[in-house]
Amino acid sequence: MRLIQSLNHLHSSLFDGLSRLLDGWFLGLTARFIFSSVLMFYFFNSALTKIGDGIFGIFNPSVGAYAQILPPIIEAVGYDASQIAFFPWTLIVILGTAAEFILPVLIFLGLGTRLASVAFIGFILVMTFVDINFHAVDASTIGRMFDRIHNSEILDQRLLWLFPLLFLIVKGPGKLSFDHLLRRWVKSQTEQQV
Repeated sequence: MRLIQSLNHLHSSLFDGLSRLLDGWFLGLTARFIFSSVLMFYFFNSALTKIGDGIFGIFNPSVGAYAQILPPIIEAVGYDASQIAFFPWTLIVILGTAAEFILPVLIFLGLGTRLASVAFIGFILVMTFVDINFHAVDASTIGRMFDRIHNSEILDQRLLWLFPLLFLIVKGPGKLSFDHLLRRWVKSQTEQQV
């Protein structure tokens, strides 16, 4: 009995100390780092394939942008992007492309992290809907939960993408973030006015 109590005390001391040491900064920073290291450049490079020529190319999406985001729309006009109405179709493509550039950077910096994470989950859900319904992916690419295959390109990967985002929504980005600095600054400004 004494051995079990000693082991329990050692276990509690070790992990309670570790929790205190890492509390408030480590998990938020880690969730942002993992999400960013895996997906920031993936989405940045994806966005680069969608922009048109020139410095304002984001406002003139490429045919590929429509093919990736709105396949039935570009197919309906014979892949002639000039035939697509600005509202809502081109606006959707521009906003989707901008989201691929902006949201991962916000998450990386920890700036507007919770809202950026919510928006990114929405982006992933729309991306998944388009991939499944318009890009003719097969069942093995879609995957299933609790099957023996661990690396389906849609379900398995995207479920793992969602976890750090869900963590950031619930717990926030942590003390090593711009959100934390802004909160501290607002608090100090409020205290000075009182």
